[in-house]
Amino acid sequence: MSVTFGKKLIQSGWIVWEKGFGLISRLRSSHMSQYGICKVFVRRHQGKSLECGDGTFVRRGDWIGELHLDNEKVLQLLRTVGARRAALITARMTKESLREISAALETMPEMVKVKALTGVTLLHRGITHGLGFEIRAMESNLFYRLSTVYLRFLLKVLHPDGQSRIDAKAEKLVPLMLIHSRASLLQHFSSKGTVSVRSSRDQPLVVSG
Repeated sequence: MSVTFGKKLIQSGWIVWEKGFGLISRLRSSHMSQYGICKVFVRRHQGKSLECGDGTFVRRGDWIGELHLDNEKVLQLLRTVGARRAALITARMTKESLREISAALETMPEMVKVKALTGVTLLHRGITHGLGFEIRAMESNLFYRLSTVYLRFLLKVLHPDGQSRIDAKAEKLVPLMLIHSRASLLQHFSSKGTVSVRSSRDQPLVVSG
């Protein structure tokens, strides 16, 4: 499906806005690093305590890494290879990014303090298939409502069929939290880990940011 000039203009404007938001996020974080198609903002956890599947507790004030897709790179893929191939390539690149993040957890002073990796997504089947994330429902509060509006608009802006997907599956397109404890991420992606990871066949387009 071809993209109209108007939509391209909106996409370009959105990327400019995201860059500005990224600068603000960087100021609110103690550290930011780019790992391939992903960005990680290191900051203190401000929400309720989380218990991971492996027994790790993430409490208020603990250091976490907030995972964000680089939507400018995703948009470039969409424009050059189309939605279906962009989804497969994004999944593969996300997998490689998680390997790089796993290595950084063991070697970078700014990352060794991170207790868990978290993200927020609408299309959890695409972005999480085979990547080992735990998927959690989010508490229905202001952040949940803002995330719903933001991520649905992001899907509409980036994806050629974004509006039709929203119209057809609005009740299913709700934000969910992704979480990898430090131990879980290392188990899946460290060179010492033993768990194999397969890339997704769905469309992994939206992790917040």
